[in-house]
Amino acid sequence: MAVEQYRQYIRQILSERRERSSRQQRNAEEYEVQTIFDSEQDHYQLLYVGWRGNKRDFGCILHLDIKDGKIWIQHDGTEEGIANRLVSMGVPKQDIVLAFHEPYIRQFTDFGTGVSV
Repeated sequence: MAVEQYRQYIRQILSERRERSSRQQRNAEEYEVQTIFDSEQDHYQLLYVGWRGNKRDFGCILHLDIKDGKIWIQHDGTEEGIANRLVSMGVPKQDIVLAFHEPYIRQFTDFGTGVSV
């Protein structure tokens, strides 16, 4: 698959999750879910930032990169698992690297290892 297609899939998934999360927030002025799309460097993130009462809240929900024609999932804070969603969209498992697993462990997953053969 083409890298541009992977970019579109990632943008679509992150935008859908942002919309869904934003609808669930009661105090949208003080709390928001943001998407970051860096198509030049191929870094993509879904973040939350704001206030919950008197507590500052900030964190990464999803972080994906595209490197060497593969989607690297750096962080996945979802229940569904973004790798499963990408596979359902037609991305081959060998083109998805679960980068949150240490390199040695990746060989035991059904997904890509990120190592050139």
